[in-house]
Amino acid sequence: MKKSLLICLPALLTATACVNSLTDYNVSPKQATVVPGVTLVSAAQLGLARAMVSPNVNTNIFELIVQYWAETTYFDESIYNIDSRPIPRNFWRLLFLGNGSSDPTVAPGVLLNLTQAKTVITADNTLDAAVKANQLACIEVLSVYAWTVLVDTYGNVPYTEALDFNKPQPKYDDAATIYTDLFARLNAAITSMKSGSAGLGSADLVYGGNMTSWIKFANSLKLRMAITTADANAAQAKTQAEQAAPNVFAANGDQANFVFQAAPPNANPLWENLVQSGRKDFVGTDFFINQLETLQDPRLPKYFQVAAAGMAPGTYIGGVYGTNNNASSFSQPGVALQDPTLPAVLESYSEVEFLLAEAAARGFSVGGTVTTHYNAAITASIQQWGGSAADAATYLAQPGVAYATAAGTTYKQKIGVQKWISEYIQPVQAWTDWRRLDSPTLTAPAGALSGIPVRLRYPTEESNLNGTNYAAAATAIGGDKVETKVFWDKF
Repeated sequence: MKKSLLICLPALLTATACVNSLTDYNVSPKQATVVPGVTLVSAAQLGLARAMVSPNVNTNIFELIVQYWAETTYFDESIYNIDSRPIPRNFWRLLFLGNGSSDPTVAPGVLLNLTQAKTVITADNTLDAAVKANQLACIEVLSVYAWTVLVDTYGNVPYTEALDFNKPQPKYDDAATIYTDLFARLNAAITSMKSGSAGLGSADLVYGGNMTSWIKFANSLKLRMAITTADANAAQAKTQAEQAAPNVFAANGDQANFVFQAAPPNANPLWENLVQSGRKDFVGTDFFINQLETLQDPRLPKYFQVAAAGMAPGTYIGGVYGTNNNASSFSQPGVALQDPTLPAVLESYSEVEFLLAEAAARGFSVGGTVTTHYNAAITASIQQWGGSAADAATYLAQPGVAYATAAGTTYKQKIGVQKWISEYIQPVQAWTDWRRLDSPTLTAPAGALSGIPVRLRYPTEESNLNGTNYAAAATAIGGDKVETKVFWDKF
């Protein structure tokens, strides 16, 4: 043994002389020491897609809040017990810094990856100037998207001091002020985009580097932001919407889809929770399914499965929201939702047409009429789910669907119901639009712990670790409660 030690000692001394510090021993020969900027964008796109569509009750419960689904064994989230898991912290982390996990099924921090990608790409002097400008513009579009989700979910959030490791206790910025800055950032990104030059290339998991598509996406996002804030700042909304309208999505093929792969860890999280988990945690609500049946909606067989054996053929039965439901007795989410490659829809063409319908109803000069855009929105949604133009025409011919005769006395009521139906697999956006339009009329269940949430509370760790700034933010928005409205939610 002594001889072995003496033999090894010179080797150790020699090795030590070749390194500058002990940290050099921790460099893995199998991992890259410099990550390409575009790869960080890919990670951010994956994280954003997962955060927007996952039905995991630890992070995204908006499919439940807008009452598309009821729960089976456990129904805590349906009665708005959102702290026991804790949901506000998890959703916040996914968009900011991530959960610090190497598990690829956990969404990486969206804004952290985008910030690092911007730094790496900006410093790359080998990139063609036009390509660099396009890549940075794409990063800005995704960043603006993520920031709007954070503001729409929590209200005031850390912004100007966020993502700065030199400021571990960042101040919170006013939500309306953040939106104004986001408009400026998005407009600058749109101006810098050049359709004739390359973008992110194959690292772009949404558009494959097609800059013409990114320009449409950026303008469609701008239109969404304008209409979202229209009740709070009509003049700003009008200007931004009218600028965006000529360059938004014009067909289903334009919409922003993130396409997942057939096998984990890159499968759609809907599949992970509905199929891979082996659990039957969700069924359709009677409120939603009854609405679809009443309107003879052709999307119903795609949205849900027929009820279990023993029921009449073709029978759809919804569960009771806010209670536990026997999964075998009610209609579970449709087979179409169990496809691991089902795209995550970041923004749909149908949504854009509904936004244009609302803009027209508000008197904005966006071309077309409320009715033509409303009809186009519904048609696009039905076709997105495999229906035909004829199916859409038959549906629209019904008095309960046609814009002129649909239930409601205001455009918000008429558009609100149909937009709610169309955004079935866009739960985060569906929640935002329900809060803005107050349509359809949702009712909190008998055992609810609060009113229907119109925001998420700040993470508990914010009050523990950033207490002064947290307290100031809570006071500024009117209290850190789920019933406190975000600045644009005026009615």
